[in-house]
Amino acid sequence: MAMSANAPHTLLLKNPSILKTSTSTTPGIHVFPIARATAKPISIKCSYSATVVAPPTSASAQDRVFNFAAGPATLPENVLLKAESELYNWRGAGMSVMEMSHRGKEFLSIIQKAESDLRKYLHICANETIHGVEFKDYPTPKNKDSLLIADMSSNFCSKPVDVSKFGIIYAGAQKNVGPSGVTIVIIRKDLIGNAQEITPVMLDYKIHADNNSLYNTPPCYGIYMCGLVFEDLLAQGGLVEIEKKNVKKAQILYDAIDESKGFYRCPVEKSVRSLMNVPFTLEKSELEAEFVKEAAKEKMVQLKGHRSVGGMRASIYNAMPLAGVEKLVAFMKDFQAKHG
Repeated sequence: MAMSANAPHTLLLKNPSILKTSTSTTPGIHVFPIARATAKPISIKCSYSATVVAPPTSASAQDRVFNFAAGPATLPENVLLKAESELYNWRGAGMSVMEMSHRGKEFLSIIQKAESDLRKYLHICANETIHGVEFKDYPTPKNKDSLLIADMSSNFCSKPVDVSKFGIIYAGAQKNVGPSGVTIVIIRKDLIGNAQEITPVMLDYKIHADNNSLYNTPPCYGIYMCGLVFEDLLAQGGLVEIEKKNVKKAQILYDAIDESKGFYRCPVEKSVRSLMNVPFTLEKSELEAEFVKEAAKEKMVQLKGHRSVGGMRASIYNAMPLAGVEKLVAFMKDFQAKHG
């Protein structure tokens, strides 16, 4: 099986039978039969307490835009600030994460903690309900020799889901958990080691599993960033709390669309609407370019819809703050008042 084209490296989680994780809003579910230097040296003192990140100054915060891109997508601001504080000298190691040996003790501690933190909140409450476009339930292969395999890139870690129903789950990090270049794979243990002899080494999950995802040099900084995001998700209360926040953001935006008396329209049937990606069109399509232009002036970017469908698309992944959605809704109402 080929991995994600833009993410050839893998953070592989073994024995997922005890884990639960989040799902993809895109219907990518398939059933398959088994078969950085300065001119002069300077001294920097660092301590572990540096992990408490000061908030951005008002000036730097004002320089930020609300980025509604579908991916690579916005990252949590406190995660970016923490990465900034650790960029030159990671926790007293005397080097950046980008300079570390991927087999050295410093990076090993990073990747091991990232995996550990990912496992901590990958669980599901039995009575937890599912919202949005995601499947209300997942198909169960009738043939016992068939597998359920899912691409969960679009909303990985946006809500709880029972992973025990799947043979393999794979997700690109660039939507919800980090920068592009990392792919996370959750695979049932009994499926490891069944690759055909002609399978390239980099596509053999057993190689990655046996080497703890370190067979070759992985995207070290990308994994480090994912680890910071996992810490942040835990600090927010885990996936159950993240889902609540995502539901609230999506509802505010969908309500604005539905209450616009047709000025804005969402083409997706309500029962299957996505919590992560909200597409909408304008009644007067000739206003769409103006909408994107005026929104950019208000520091809201990447709102143009996919080239194949047009219209608008607001991607409101985990890292998109409620304030960003509220600002977009206020802008939409002002735009309607001006052009309606």
